[in-house]
Amino acid sequence: MANWGEFEAAAPTLALWGAKRLNRSRVAYLATTQPDGAPCVQTVMPVIAQGRLFLFMDTGEDSCWDGRYVMHSLVDNPAGIGGEFQISGYAVPVDDLLIREEAVKAACYTPANKYLLYELIIERAYAADYEDSIPREIRWNATLM
Repeated sequence: MANWGEFEAAAPTLALWGAKRLNRSRVAYLATTQPDGAPCVQTVMPVIAQGRLFLFMDTGEDSCWDGRYVMHSLVDNPAGIGGEFQISGYAVPVDDLLIREEAVKAACYTPANKYLLYELIIERAYAADYEDSIPREIRWNATLM
């Protein structure tokens, strides 16, 4: 498992690709599992700050969170031109007020005080580009670090 900075050091090209995709629309899809195993999908606005990847989550949405996640960037068109990025791993709650302050500063919106802050720890990453209808894929796995 790796935080964003460790992922960036281990796979700089893939991390750059991912940051561009996540920052392009500022919105991504987050899939989680509820404690009973039921799936939960929601839109989120990921924040990359100080070598870490954060999410602010509404406390009401927290009820469908058991820590595991898959996050996927938006895809701009049916042909996939512009590419896609996906990561998976575990989310860790962050209670440190100084870290929260930095995440708030880096966010593209002002998170409500009631929102909980999570750091996404990355286990796997995947990117694909479909230029010329030929998929070019890159994969990374933290266990291979």
